[in-house]
Amino acid sequence: MDTVLIRFSWALILAPALFAAVPSSAAVAAAPASQLLALDRPIAARAAPSADSAAVAHIAAYTPLTAARTVVPVIQTKGGPNGGTWLQVRLPGRPNGSTGWVPADAGALRTTAWRIVVHRSVRSASVFEGNTLRARYRIVVGKRSTPTPLGTFFVTEKLHLAPGVVEGPWALATSAYSNVLQQFGGGPGQIALHGTVGLSAPLGTFSSHGCIRFGVAAITWIAKHIPDGTSVVVLR
Repeated sequence: MDTVLIRFSWALILAPALFAAVPSSAAVAAAPASQLLALDRPIAARAAPSADSAAVAHIAAYTPLTAARTVVPVIQTKGGPNGGTWLQVRLPGRPNGSTGWVPADAGALRTTAWRIVVHRSVRSASVFEGNTLRARYRIVVGKRSTPTPLGTFFVTEKLHLAPGVVEGPWALATSAYSNVLQQFGGGPGQIALHGTVGLSAPLGTFSSHGCIRFGVAAITWIAKHIPDGTSVVVLR
């Protein structure tokens, strides 16, 4: 978040609980529905589609703030050398854009047609459902000293904050992390999409510590429509 970058007090949470190149605007607008994997157990993500390959990360079965099932986007599917199906997935931690391979039986597959595309230079975010543009919003992005990172990320969990809590009423944590702030305000420098409650910088400015701010109505609409695992693409 920009004032706290994911350092929420538990008492304020009301909700129940390899590097990718930055795609072009045209490619993002024409993107197909995304496949997602909802984990049913903790799993080691590996460097290659094999149980003998080195572990590159360990993914928890549940998200840290809301205890929802962890959902990760699937990039591709491949058979393993000893049989079985493996999925290359995006990982929810540092470094930005990292991926790993997990067995397909680690969870349940689902799909989403939703995605969010942020154009950092013009401080605008577009929300697509399939090839249909459902909404476009003026936003706040990171200032020059703490820019919003570029790349393809995803929503890791959605938090409904108590009335009047700064950055509310919703905060959508993402797999993106600040390239400048390794830690901030007690948190790990995680980037979120969140509201403007208690924040004075106007929409359409470069003002945050890297998080992406939406108006109250906008972030509420987004939170109620998109699922965990939704892609968030930040373009220049």
